Amino acid sequence: MDAHPLKVGIVGLGRWAKVLTRAARTSDALAIVAGYSRSDEKRTAFQRETGVPSVPTLDAMLADPAIRGVILTVPNEQHLAVAARVAAAGKHVYTEKPIASTLDDGLQIAALEQAHGVTVTVGHSARLMAGIQQIREAIDAGDLGRVAFLEANFSNERALELTPATWRWYKDRAPGGPLSQLAIHQFDVLHYLGGEILEASAIASRLSPVGAEVDDQSMTLLKFADGKVGYVGSCWTSPGVFAVRVFGSKGLMHYEIDFGTWDTPDALHESSTLYIQRGKSGYASREVLAPRPSDMFQAELEMFAEACRTGRAGSLNAHNGNVALAIVYAALRSIERHGQAVRVADVLDEARARVAQGSGRVA
Repeated sequence: MDAHPLKVGIVGLGRWAKVLTRAARTSDALAIVAGYSRSDEKRTAFQRETGVPSVPTLDAMLADPAIRGVILTVPNEQHLAVAARVAAAGKHVYTEKPIASTLDDGLQIAALEQAHGVTVTVGHSARLMAGIQQIREAIDAGDLGRVAFLEANFSNERALELTPATWRWYKDRAPGGPLSQLAIHQFDVLHYLGGEILEASAIASRLSPVGAEVDDQSMTLLKFADGKVGYVGSCWTSPGVFAVRVFGSKGLMHYEIDFGTWDTPDALHESSTLYIQRGKSGYASREVLAPRPSDMFQAELEMFAEACRTGRAGSLNAHNGNVALAIVYAALRSIERHGQAVRVADVLDEARARVAQGSGRVA
């Protein structure tokens, strides 16, 4: 391992770039040394607020041999175009979730690894929360017995704040509304906890009074390869919540965070709930557990730094990112078919065929 922090750049200098820059400052593994946006105003504001120097062009960042990787916090539909330029320059890619706005783009981003000898890391940070990790440890240790059912919810009030000036207003830029913006986190978490997901069936509704194009309520049922079943709900017109519950033959575990601390994940353990309920014990006999201190954003950035150093992507890889996105598109197809179950593999295979035939954008 290098003795000094690995140097990376960041492209797209909005709110999330500032969140990740704060997280990077808590780590010795990497340092964000350059920022780029097409907006002069954003470049100036980012440099003033974070102290990270801005560069006038993306080419200037990519020409710097000291920069080993680039973090992308640009809008979803720009991920492929920017990632392709970064990879072609021999830099490793980190892209915020979803990996792309379309599965065709996501598969082409994954293909950049082999084409240019780089790695792609996707910011599905929720699986790195300490509480999620502790549930996975309990599953692996057999403490829950045979897991048969998983349920999750990720909701917030974002649909009440949308305007035509925001990209999430438009269904071609935020497909399914909370499906692609919130539920996708939980699809990745349940994939991590439960294994391969075979099919999805979903319903959705549009209830926000603001009039955006996107649905703002969604419910998705999942069928796992080993017979487990699961549920992911997402309401875009309510106070924020992130919760996961896993049911097994010997016990169940529940984890919930205070969504107000999402941007400061090092404080999640101070206000989150984690418990295990064993055997035939009732709710009153649950064992309250202490979530370990953690920082999911620092952890994902350190995973990216390790991928840059070793040339091997960790669990936040392009494959897992595309699986989560494929579940979104299976759910969207199910909504169109009034809840009919849709196989995730079929959605992936069709996207691969389109990319192979050249109908997707060429990276």
